[in-house]
Amino acid sequence: MKITKETIEHVTRLAKLEFTEAEKEKILNELENILLYMKKINEVDTTNVKPMEHVMPTASVLREDNAGKSYEREDILANAPSVMNGYFKVPKAFE
Repeated sequence: MKITKETIEHVTRLAKLEFTEAEKEKILNELENILLYMKKINEVDTTNVKPMEHVMPTASVLREDNAGKSYEREDILANAPSVMNGYFKVPKAFE
């Protein structure tokens, strides 16, 4: 794909930007360099390269889910200041 001065002018109009002729020329050169670089990247043979999601190997940071000691409902509710129908009773947050 070739970037032309007309393409630069069209995009700058769409973006409602104004550039001097020297700035447009600089943008044109920079975009052409970017496209050349992208072309080089596309030419790289990646046939034997495994796809990856991250540069570094990842490991799960979550701990294992192990069942631990459990308490009886009645024992827990016995320590509550207020209980209603088998649940903790708390003051209303909103009226």
